[in-house]
Amino acid sequence: MSVRASLLGVFSLSLAALLGGCTPGAGSSGGTTAPVGPPQRIVSLDYCADQYVLKFVDRDRIQALSPESGKAFSYMADAAEGLPTVRPRAEDVLLLRPDLVVRAYGGGVGAPALFDRAGIPVLQLGFPNTVEGVKDTTLNIAAGLGAADAGRDVVADLERRLLALADQAGDRSALYMTPGGVTSGPGSLVHDMIEAAGLVNFNTRPGWHPIPLETLARSQPDMVIAAFYDSHRTHPNAWSAARHPIARSQLTDHPVVPLKGAWTACGGWFLIEAIEALATEPPRGEAL
Repeated sequence: MSVRASLLGVFSLSLAALLGGCTPGAGSSGGTTAPVGPPQRIVSLDYCADQYVLKFVDRDRIQALSPESGKAFSYMADAAEGLPTVRPRAEDVLLLRPDLVVRAYGGGVGAPALFDRAGIPVLQLGFPNTVEGVKDTTLNIAAGLGAADAGRDVVADLERRLLALADQAGDRSALYMTPGGVTSGPGSLVHDMIEAAGLVNFNTRPGWHPIPLETLARSQPDMVIAAFYDSHRTHPNAWSAARHPIARSQLTDHPVVPLKGAWTACGGWFLIEAIEALATEPPRGEAL
């Protein structure tokens, strides 16, 4: 037997032991055993989950975060400094023996079932497409992390700041643009944020789709929302609609509100930063 085969065999036995140690025994009634009190060994599998864990959990209860927790597009990146990270792979996470896994998408679609078989509870984030949905998510995840009061405080602050913008409703139209040449219409969280800022979405086509170049050739928005232009990973490629002269002219011929990727990359309470930026009269655009 080769050395590699031997190592694989040892690893397989170790993983089986971990799964066996975490799974209810023969005398158990079955199912996942919930930890007593707030979870103390929490692992986050993706940077959307990282935001909530970093906001509502003390550092000494965080076993590991995702490898992207400290990236520029992570709103809570500063709070992640110095904390351990783990790849969202079953074998790596199981070795940490967490008593709670938090995820939005980390680990893939089969992750919840796998951790359930190992007896590890999973706190699952949703993907809200309204501001109200973000409030509900914040309350639910904070409660699941043992920080219900803190969650209510965060939502109360969000509502207070939204209320301060309520009298700014007007008829200014705004076009949402990304370097990838994508915009968003009714039925999305971006659309709800635009309306919460007292603006009218220039794009009336529901969902996500390419920037409407033909429409822009005939009519123009009052302002442009430039999202993710602060990220080097999303610079337009040769085939992006954002490279078209009509699209590029939007960034120079109209007032532009640049949105940080960290404000909108995940549907969290921090989207209020983006909404407040949208509600502020922007300067004349410059090429981004």
